[in-house]
Amino acid sequence: MEHPEYQYLNLLKEALEEGVRKVDRGTNVALYSLFGRQTRYDLLKGFPLLTTKKVYWKGVTAELYWFMSGQTNIKYLVDNNVHIWDDYPYKIFLQKSKTRNSKLETRNLTKDEFIEKIKTDSKFAKEHGELPRIYGEMWRRWPTRSGRTIDQLQFVIDELKADLDAKNLIVNSWNPEYLYTMAEKKDTSYFPICHNMYQVNQAGGRLHLQLYQRSADLFLGVPFNIASYSLLLLILCQVTGYKPGEFVHTFGDVHIYENHIEQVKEQLKRAPRLFPTVKIEPKVHNIDNFRPEHVILENYNPYPTLKGELTVAGGYYEKS
Repeated sequence: MEHPEYQYLNLLKEALEEGVRKVDRGTNVALYSLFGRQTRYDLLKGFPLLTTKKVYWKGVTAELYWFMSGQTNIKYLVDNNVHIWDDYPYKIFLQKSKTRNSKLETRNLTKDEFIEKIKTDSKFAKEHGELPRIYGEMWRRWPTRSGRTIDQLQFVIDELKADLDAKNLIVNSWNPEYLYTMAEKKDTSYFPICHNMYQVNQAGGRLHLQLYQRSADLFLGVPFNIASYSLLLLILCQVTGYKPGEFVHTFGDVHIYENHIEQVKEQLKRAPRLFPTVKIEPKVHNIDNFRPEHVILENYNPYPTLKGELTVAGGYYEKS
């Protein structure tokens, strides 16, 4: 049987050879795009942590905990030396720094100086490290007009235990009230919600999870997303008692940025190796006592890292 990682590699190859060239309006960076694709990974046959380049595992576990615990401030990540979310709050900070009300001593901070202040100055972190309306808030504290919040992730678990054949086990991060030019400027999230909805389903004693990702950076983001939502599925299996099923990854616009082409060509030369295994310590019996250190990764033998620049695209644009 063909190695499951070829699903991802074949998408890379298709986007490289047949993708439609587009240009991101906020950054002017070109990309090569496909629309409407899907990959599937059976978690009983190995954990889909891609092997044709090393995936940043510490970032996967820390970010997923950040989401699951409902956090919206990057300080937790920064304090744990995980910097995958630094660019967006820094981008917002630079935009705000252009106003007359900005303090002179912080107006011209470099990115490294900005992150150091997030780490060492809790007041600064509270003001400038927040990414409101981001995944953690949407998963665990979805805001309603009445003022109450909805814990979507806990609802999925409770509903599954009450009705194992339920078809409404959905967690949604896409709230038009706070997104893009649909939002009032004061309420916008300023961040592009990319992996915007997932659904859980039980069949034959196995738990499956399908993610719909409306926009996907194939080279940098997708390997991370595959690992993150596969790990989420394992955690949900542990707290509900079901065996792992499939992680189904459904894409809207899936693309390669032009500045990643050489790295993609190098990755396509590499043949996949055996997937690793992932275990979660038995002490994790509900989603609120999960911690990154409870995850054990075994037998991961990837090719070396292939680095690429993150394109800080999407989010709120001024109406023209």
